[in-house]
Amino acid sequence: MDVLAGLDEEQRYAVFDDLQQRLPQVWDAMRRDLPGESAVVVPSISLDSSTATNGTLMQAMEERALFQLLLLRQPMLTLVYVTSSPIADEIVDYYLGLLPGVIPSNARRRLRLVSVGDASTRPLSQKVLDRPRVLRRIGELVPDRSVSHLIPYTTTELERDVAISLGIPMYGSDPRLASLGSKSGCRRLFADVGVRAPVGAEDLRTVDDLATAMTRMRADLPSLAEVIVKINEGVSGSGNALVDLAGLPAPGGPGEEAAVRARISELRPEAADVGVEAFLADFERLGGVVEERITGTAITSPSVQMRVLPDRTVELLSTHDQLLGGASGQKYLGCVFPADPAYSRLIVEPAVAVGRDLAQRGVLGRFAVDFVVVRDRAGDWTAHAIELNLRKGGTTHPFLTLQFLVGGEYDGDAGLYRTASGAPKFLVATDHLEDDRLRALTPRDVFDVVVRKRLHFDHSHKTGVVFHMLSCVTECGRLGMTAIGDSPEQAWQTYQDATEALLEEATAALAPGTLPR
Repeated sequence: MDVLAGLDEEQRYAVFDDLQQRLPQVWDAMRRDLPGESAVVVPSISLDSSTATNGTLMQAMEERALFQLLLLRQPMLTLVYVTSSPIADEIVDYYLGLLPGVIPSNARRRLRLVSVGDASTRPLSQKVLDRPRVLRRIGELVPDRSVSHLIPYTTTELERDVAISLGIPMYGSDPRLASLGSKSGCRRLFADVGVRAPVGAEDLRTVDDLATAMTRMRADLPSLAEVIVKINEGVSGSGNALVDLAGLPAPGGPGEEAAVRARISELRPEAADVGVEAFLADFERLGGVVEERITGTAITSPSVQMRVLPDRTVELLSTHDQLLGGASGQKYLGCVFPADPAYSRLIVEPAVAVGRDLAQRGVLGRFAVDFVVVRDRAGDWTAHAIELNLRKGGTTHPFLTLQFLVGGEYDGDAGLYRTASGAPKFLVATDHLEDDRLRALTPRDVFDVVVRKRLHFDHSHKTGVVFHMLSCVTECGRLGMTAIGDSPEQAWQTYQDATEALLEEATAALAPGTLPR
């Protein structure tokens, strides 16, 4: 009998390719409520620059995918959900209570929770692979492998090996195509497809490479004042750094190269806890790009979400405006759906062109194309493609939460999500509701306050707040939420009301009590 350790990379991919051939049939079967159908969710964060710095935050990021529990509205589905540490019962009950038209106890009987019992920050998929008994347990929970598939967060060789070990196909992109989603890979892809991107250079690795590239960019753009250096595998802006090039000697002039090098040594990493030396060491190890920083009278950063189905159909899912923050406004904090109609159509056409090219290359599953959109003094908008995320991202769980809870579909022509009755819906979401005062709250406190304030998601009106990342609120003072409304204004107001209510409750919880007599 073959075991995973006995297969080399070529043999593993041969097994993987055979499994992936079954995915179209599995996908079709999942729509027909067949007995024994199941899905295995392994929300492993396998990215080199993960934003999770401790086990609690890593667990919370794994729990971002708990919206997948809403799949249990399919009456025959068994859902196997794997995490590093156990999920608190009250959090599971919270999500099952959101299920429309389903008895929570029935859904609970079809839910299989598997905890590895390892709270380290290593990728969940690696933890699972290191424990063959856990893998066997997961496999035993799959009723029928012929109508089951793996749902990962991202797709690396680790997720491939989990799929092989379970004997089920994976709904996600082939790990051999991962380079397309790197910062260098997407710049090459945008050029191949003819999609506008910022002036820059890719496949760089050393300070010499950066200095040469910046010197050439200054020759092409003499007015260039700032550039952004990006590490290939950086996530949510954490692998970016800003370099100030203002006031340097004229392009081609004496002393230019030395001055550029001096500015590189003073670059400002977006991640607050990363110094210049550490950033450049990561850049040398992973490689990256440098790009002009786009400027104008108004700048925003929207994103287009798409997916490639097993039959290679490219489906436009949504557009979002990203909420950015951090030292230079490059850190992803949340999103607003839909993107502003002033430019949402402008970004759809190039994004779909990228999507069709990816489908031809064999990409599968969800992905997003991020843009910088700038308005000039004449009021015209110009879009520049800046990143390609070949994975689920920060906009995936808010949008799917909306989709699962309100029903309906995305109207690409109008740029709106409409319920079955035609009513449009809007959302504001974040993974970064952070405040030290929130450490005074437990998940139960969070539930209590939104119920008291009537902010909890209401199925009758299809509006309200849905929380995620609840397990880190007490230790980290952080949680995420999605606020759904009937208008952009209502979604924003609900978001702000929930934020204020939580901070008010946290402040009250910190007030010292009187001693008993």
